Amino acid sequence: MHLGSLLAASASFLDARSHGGRWLVRMEDLDPRSIPGCAAQLLETLEAFALHWDGAVEYQSRRTAHYQAALDRLRAAGVTFECSCSRGQLAHAGASASRYPGTCRSGPRRPGPTATRVRIDEQRAITFEDRFQGPCTCLPSSLGDVIVRRRDGVFAYQLAVVVDDALQGVTDVVRGADLLASTGWQILLQEALDLPRPRYAHLPLVTEPGGAKLAKSRRSVALQSARAGAQLHQILRLLDQRPPLALARAPAHEVLAWAVAHWNPATFRGVRTVALSSTE
Repeated sequence: MHLGSLLAASASFLDARSHGGRWLVRMEDLDPRSIPGCAAQLLETLEAFALHWDGAVEYQSRRTAHYQAALDRLRAAGVTFECSCSRGQLAHAGASASRYPGTCRSGPRRPGPTATRVRIDEQRAITFEDRFQGPCTCLPSSLGDVIVRRRDGVFAYQLAVVVDDALQGVTDVVRGADLLASTGWQILLQEALDLPRPRYAHLPLVTEPGGAKLAKSRRSVALQSARAGAQLHQILRLLDQRPPLALARAPAHEVLAWAVAHWNPATFRGVRTVALSSTE
């Protein structure tokens, strides 16, 4: 866990608590490359920062039957197709790394393993009101047909989170602005599966002082539980919540108590990035 993920976790916690809501923790551990012990370490970090969740922690790796049922519904509705393209093959063909060009819409082009994609309506725009970013329009055609099952058989993030949000009764999704573009895909999947649409709120991403993407060296530095209050204070300053200076020396639970009482997302409405200062 790094500073950017702490911002997302703490801000989503504050938003839920300030509205009297429940804050849920879900482990997105479908990828077989997940590092053993990472989930336990994450939970320990949340507790060290007084970010106490509600209910049981959900693990996606234990919910694959639900994802398979959703995939079966999509296939029965006739909106899926099998795709044999790997990332390397698409790149070699000159396709954009961010957009699938529809290569296999009429059937797999090569023998071997295939991914399952959902065919998107290229003429449609998805509009929604983001609670933090304001009116948003997503063009799924700019990304292409969404993968719901990977070539290695693992269910894809986009399908899993849509199913999980519905099963857990999630009313508000609060996450980083790097996932804003995925919202169009997720809304289309919700509609195809006849699932409710939660409200979305996308937080600013933390960048380097000059606005560049946060360096891996900073992202990989472990958060310091001994400085939990000070680091939460830093998050509040990044989000322009204007916490009292003296609060930087307070324990984490006191910082969060102040922040819940004074939570004001209007201070970063429409802001996609927040930069660290050169001294941080």
